[in-house]
Amino acid sequence: MYTSIFDTFFSHALIAPTRTVYVVSDSQLEELKRNQRQVELDNIEDSRKRLEECYQARIKVLDERQNEIKEELKTLSSTKVKAALNKK
Repeated sequence: MYTSIFDTFFSHALIAPTRTVYVVSDSQLEELKRNQRQVELDNIEDSRKRLEECYQARIKVLDERQNEIKEELKTLSSTKVKAALNKK
């Protein structure tokens, strides 16, 4: 792709558009920091809640499967005992 000298000159970092600078008081800065920390804390608490809900749901699924397998084992064991008694 062709780049002109004009494009190169104005895309250079020294000629880049100026940045906006905001001046705030110490109390405003503290309020901004407090708000940011509160948002971060809220996000952590939400994340923890979702994680705990997922964990409990997974435990429930595992417990249900464990109970199913135990029941199948009981059924298989009783069938095996009956088969052994019938052979005698």
